[in-house]
Amino acid sequence: MSSHMPNALPDPDYDHAFYDGVPAKRFFAWLVDVIIVTAITFTLGLFTLSLLWWVWPLVYITVDLIYRSATIASGSATLGMRLMNIELRGPKGARLSRGEAVLHTVLFMVAMGFVLLQLISILMIALGARHQGLHDLLIGSAAINRPR
Repeated sequence: MSSHMPNALPDPDYDHAFYDGVPAKRFFAWLVDVIIVTAITFTLGLFTLSLLWWVWPLVYITVDLIYRSATIASGSATLGMRLMNIELRGPKGARLSRGEAVLHTVLFMVAMGFVLLQLISILMIALGARHQGLHDLLIGSAAINRPR
């Protein structure tokens, strides 16, 4: 697996090392990110003397949007993805820009909001050659093992 990616995502038939184990890594990265966002929202609730707990879902969604967008924009991966040694790449093989990071996050959150869309996305990640979720497919991104 080389660190050079010319003008597109790696081909899963020729560069399969980029995609080995990605579905499981994405799942564990998601778990880590859920724990982080939950801890942040819980802490915010404590700082506001539990006032924010009355609007927990809105606070959680807001924190999740900011957390995912910011971490993906800064390193093309959330903290959970970094821990699992994977990162997101755009359709040309480059790291995601700030705008792409926000779009990816919004599409991810929309898919998470609907059971059917999330099930489709999970199946696509598990069975697809590039292990792209529905939100990845819409913008042409893919999660890959971090190049060395």
